[in-house]
Amino acid sequence: MSISIRAKAPEAPLGWLDREATIAQPGFNRWLVPPAALAIHLCIGMAYGFSVFWLPLSQAIGISRPVACAADSGLMTALFTTTCDWRVADLGWMFTLFFVLLGSSAAIWGGWLERAGPRKAGVVAAFCWAGGLLIGALGVYAHQLWLLWLGPGVIGGIGLGLGYISPVSTLIKWFPDRRGMATGMAIMGFGGGAMIGSPLATLLMNYFKTPNSVGVWQTFMVLGCVYFVYMLGGAFGYRVPPHGWRPQGWAPAPAGKGMITHGDVHLDNALKTPQFWLIWAVLCLNVSAGIGVLGMASPMLQEIFGGALIGKPELGFAALDAGQKAAIAGIAAGFAGLLSLFNIAGRIGWATISDKLGRKNTFFVFFLVGIALYASTSAFAHMGSKALFVGAFCAILSMYGGGFATVPAYLADIFGTQYVGAIHGRLLTAWSTAGIVGPVVVNYIREFNKAAGVPADRLYDVTMYVLAGFLFLGMICNALVRPVDPKWLIPEREAAARQAAQSIPSGPVGDHGVGQGRFDVKAALAWASVGIPLLWGVAQTFEKVLKILY
Repeated sequence: MSISIRAKAPEAPLGWLDREATIAQPGFNRWLVPPAALAIHLCIGMAYGFSVFWLPLSQAIGISRPVACAADSGLMTALFTTTCDWRVADLGWMFTLFFVLLGSSAAIWGGWLERAGPRKAGVVAAFCWAGGLLIGALGVYAHQLWLLWLGPGVIGGIGLGLGYISPVSTLIKWFPDRRGMATGMAIMGFGGGAMIGSPLATLLMNYFKTPNSVGVWQTFMVLGCVYFVYMLGGAFGYRVPPHGWRPQGWAPAPAGKGMITHGDVHLDNALKTPQFWLIWAVLCLNVSAGIGVLGMASPMLQEIFGGALIGKPELGFAALDAGQKAAIAGIAAGFAGLLSLFNIAGRIGWATISDKLGRKNTFFVFFLVGIALYASTSAFAHMGSKALFVGAFCAILSMYGGGFATVPAYLADIFGTQYVGAIHGRLLTAWSTAGIVGPVVVNYIREFNKAAGVPADRLYDVTMYVLAGFLFLGMICNALVRPVDPKWLIPEREAAARQAAQSIPSGPVGDHGVGQGRFDVKAALAWASVGIPLLWGVAQTFEKVLKILY
């Protein structure tokens, strides 16, 4: 007697957003899911590129030059003033809000996502991210900074968190044979979003700019509408596999082999295990080192190499005139763009490699190679070798991005796939922590050295060794990760009851004709919808890098 995998007809019609409505039927092609995830991540990834708005917004009233507020004006004045321009430092709080809210919202609503399904989470993320931009447009138009903090900052930050984790659990379940590659493809989009969004925002601001407007509120409106359409398309492209589904011809590794757990750990119990907190520390330390450098890439290159960047190695940074400093600032911007490319490439590259090496071994590579590179960068700088210095940081940033993309698969290996999205959401608090720790450490050591009279080309020597120390601690935490104790696994009978309670249909293990589709016209169109904008963004970045460096 055959056993059907279809759910029994419910008493009430299924809504489009219900989890049950997203269960894939025979004939569905699993390769349609990654472009759906990319559609959402490429939109929310614009959070990385928001700095393109700071300078225009800092002269939204003055248009050609900022209208300064009174010297004794405080934060309350900045939040509600309509007569003077905002400071870049006050605008920059939106960036902080993005990543604090990303981590906290992912942690708070990760469990809800697992129950509601990725489609509903993706739709909520679309309303939050696009709606936040529209509120931000109103804030710019009315010149109310509090609306910018509330709209893109708080509401948009919630959309970032939900959008970021919405595809993770789904992709891991669709690609148990290629977990790293699958999550790498989606999370690559978050890194690539700024490559598309930043030049697009610049084009739009230039188009809408008038003698009475810097063109930002109109740009927010257009981006909000475009992102809303793309994110809804991605959300409705999500499908979840039937319970018991496997890729054709694939079987899991035998129980007890390697780091992969054969079972699932409940979200609440995952936080009680040492494995969760060790992986939390692994991510936090890896990201702290990388994000600290990423935030200071431009001034670091300028201060270390000074006139050598424009063919005048005899001139240190302090000896350069205004025109020369402007020239090397342009070169440093190209360096930052190059680091972004390696950050993106590392997300898909290292995550795919982790499918062969294993997640634990991949992080060992990150830490061992990273320690060697951080410890060597000062020597490369004092040798005057720009190529070795730039190459080292390109490799470091590839592993920074690779850590983000590899950690969801690491969690799935340790805790199983049923609650991995929610567990990943809780783990992203490590990112929020690292976003504070990394920049603070780098900035404060630099300021301390500068106050102590350390030459500009040696301001970062101690910093590099401290960051290498972060990676050494991360390597120790990674070494301590072991397979989870079987006592934390959900018993099979309880797991079946949970699935029944969530209306997840069960059936015999196998592929059932689901997920086998080839790269047909439908798949080609889905990939083109995200691939063409991504290639345009890469081309824009390369064009700028080549113009600056050559």
